Amino acid sequence: MDKQWLKTGPGRAVVAALAWTLLGCVFALPDLSSGHDRLRGLLLSLTLWWSWGLVVPLILWADRQITISSKQLPRRVLAHFLPSLLVTSVYVYVLGVVRAVFGIGEWNRLPSIGFLVAELGGMFLWNWLVYWLILGAWQAYRYYDHYIASELRLERLEKSFSEARLNALRMQLDPHFLFNALNTISSQVERDPKLARAMIEHLGNLLRLSLESKDRQEVPLAEEMAFLEHYLAIQKIRFGNHLRFETQIAPQVKYASVPCLFVQPLVENAIRHGISRRASGGTVIVSAHQDGNRLTIRVLDDGVGLPTGWTLDNSAGLGLSVTRQRVAGLYPEGETRFAVNRRPSGGTEVEISLPLRWTGKDAAHAAVRVCRTQRNGGRRRSASQAAHYRSAAPRF
Repeated sequence: MDKQWLKTGPGRAVVAALAWTLLGCVFALPDLSSGHDRLRGLLLSLTLWWSWGLVVPLILWADRQITISSKQLPRRVLAHFLPSLLVTSVYVYVLGVVRAVFGIGEWNRLPSIGFLVAELGGMFLWNWLVYWLILGAWQAYRYYDHYIASELRLERLEKSFSEARLNALRMQLDPHFLFNALNTISSQVERDPKLARAMIEHLGNLLRLSLESKDRQEVPLAEEMAFLEHYLAIQKIRFGNHLRFETQIAPQVKYASVPCLFVQPLVENAIRHGISRRASGGTVIVSAHQDGNRLTIRVLDDGVGLPTGWTLDNSAGLGLSVTRQRVAGLYPEGETRFAVNRRPSGGTEVEISLPLRWTGKDAAHAAVRVCRTQRNGGRRRSASQAAHYRSAAPRF
């Protein structure tokens, strides 16, 4: 049965009729098991609850007319006292009519006051109590409906707060990255204007990619690595052969979803605090592979390593701490692992473990972005320029 049809007026009427019929059958079970006039017992029970089905809209209408807030429950219940008597009286006549239709009542008794007086002395109190049971069930449904609506509103607020927090963290990271990049470029302006212009060109590409992804918290790993290539191009111009970079990206995770712009701060941290402090330079390695249903990303360097007493909670800089908070904010608690350790062979290793997620639309978008980036990069850089950059690069 179509769920949308059930939400219409006829659909709700059918569901209500089935519910009242089921209720009547349940209350008729004692009569059906006794063996005495089972059909009459079943009809008496069914007509009893079918009549309530006809009167319930009147109960709901009376409840809607009461303007007292549901938060003032005692006053609201007291306001139902007079309507409960009137509706129960109406129900008594409706029950008489329904039973007369099915041949188990008398038509000539219905218009008389004696019929109502007889009911007052018999089943009126029971029917009045049923009124309050129906009203209580209706109020419970209303409270449940309000609770669900409040939960949805709270969930939306929490989501909006989380997005605002992540955007604030992202805004902290962008100026930090831009400031460092401009410092790198400024060191080359007087020494080699041609190198400075090449750096500015790569910086422009970085800013363009950053703006294009500003409304997305997650991107394919291939797109993240394309952004990283422009950053490394600036650093390679600065450090020349003293900076070596390797990637070990497993093909099956190339288009896995990762936090936007989170690898670049880790690589920048490795260069600034590890590689740049060694006279002979060093190597930065970025690896990514699938580990079951998780994605593990590592950023390794063979630089000077972590200082004595360094801890992630107390000693991390802005780039590292913001990246850690963004990763934690994008995934539910306990689904990520962010660790910074000393390498036995020297240097530092940053390991991040994330749930492995895929987005086909982002994967296709990333493939186009990577091809375009590689094509544009190939046009801009010639072999002679690369040789000039290497020869002119300053030493540590």
